[in-house]
Amino acid sequence: MRFLDREYEIGKLQEIRKLSHRSAQFTVLTGRRRIGKTSLVMKAYEDEAMLYFFVTRSTESVLCEEFMEELTSVLQIPILGKVERFADIFDYVMDLSKSRPLTLLIDEFQDFSRVNSAIFSQMQKIWDKKKGESKINLIVCGSVYSMMTKLFRDKKEPLYGRQTEFLKIEPFTPSVVKEILEYHNPMYGKEDLLALYTYTGGVAKYVELLMDADATTAQKMLERIVAKNSYFLYEGKSMLIGEFGRDYGRYFDILKLIATGHNTRGDIEGILHSEVSGYMTRLENDYGLIAKNKPMFQKSANKNIVYAINDLFLQFWFRFIYKYNYFIEANAYGKLAEIVRRDYETYSGKVLERWFKDVMKEGGQFTHIDSWWDRKGEHEVDIIAVDDLERRVTFYEVKRQRSELDMNMLNEKVQRFMEVTGEYGKYEVSQAGLCMDDM
Repeated sequence: MRFLDREYEIGKLQEIRKLSHRSAQFTVLTGRRRIGKTSLVMKAYEDEAMLYFFVTRSTESVLCEEFMEELTSVLQIPILGKVERFADIFDYVMDLSKSRPLTLLIDEFQDFSRVNSAIFSQMQKIWDKKKGESKINLIVCGSVYSMMTKLFRDKKEPLYGRQTEFLKIEPFTPSVVKEILEYHNPMYGKEDLLALYTYTGGVAKYVELLMDADATTAQKMLERIVAKNSYFLYEGKSMLIGEFGRDYGRYFDILKLIATGHNTRGDIEGILHSEVSGYMTRLENDYGLIAKNKPMFQKSANKNIVYAINDLFLQFWFRFIYKYNYFIEANAYGKLAEIVRRDYETYSGKVLERWFKDVMKEGGQFTHIDSWWDRKGEHEVDIIAVDDLERRVTFYEVKRQRSELDMNMLNEKVQRFMEVTGEYGKYEVSQAGLCMDDM
């Protein structure tokens, strides 16, 4: 698949490289696994030879041996002998960069904590001592956002405040997802576009796998995803078991329940017959996998709260793949596809709301984009888009098909919203319907 999007990020990385020719730069690059962080850096610096260190969960001495081979290969320097401390390699590279500008990318940087947690404080001392004379462009990548944030923004951590830039790589925006699909299938339909967004969430690796396999229609995408030995079937476990550790089963149960509509803490605890607040706090704050949602303008932080999985791919994976894993064990891939088709219309209808919210955020025309529902669940407004500068607000109903839109019902919901919240009485108020034709 050709390289698309990321113009801002590429430009930023190239700007940082120019700055490093005058003074040392330390960039933190984060984003979920498979989002394309490494490919992005390689693309931005494709015109130069750069050092690439990948941190595996190995011993420090083994890692150092691999890093020394990279140094020798890329910089064409003689082997310095056996090195068993990463600090010695980092110190050497910092010295080298005093006389020649260097770009060093350290991938899965957070995994140094599993190798030797002292590496972070050792790097801090070397950086502080030598950055003044160095011309290094140091980039550290990490796929565990919470841990990378802690390493550089927690005052208790040795690398606190050392970064000169902090970039988070997000999934492709709706316009880029559309551009990619149009490039590979100029005759695509709206159902195909919604399916690509639903299944991948705009994650670069997943989009690439489908496009490279010529899975450019909704039917072909589903066939590719649920096929025997499909990459997608095992991706959720591959991503998360290592992060969750021994308690992964409990985390998986919670995520499956949220994905299947049991999205309140009380509901989850009732089904699991146990208290889960600690697990859910970690899923929200440490792993960034779930979010608390509450109605717009609700003042209470604890009432009428529902949880949602942030990542669209993982939401799909837990809703269909993990829930029906026994189908896979029975080799019933066709049956699994039937289950997805059976529930897809309802499931993708909720994803469509997410699509339009993301489109609005990408456009940058609103100051606030949210949803609202009352405590009884009788009235719900799918999207409320506000422009506080122009003092305008639009209430949206979202349905897959235009024929399903009921503007009279939407008007009743808006009136109820006004009664309950007392908001936007002096704003210019409008109402609109959105469907797949508007994608």
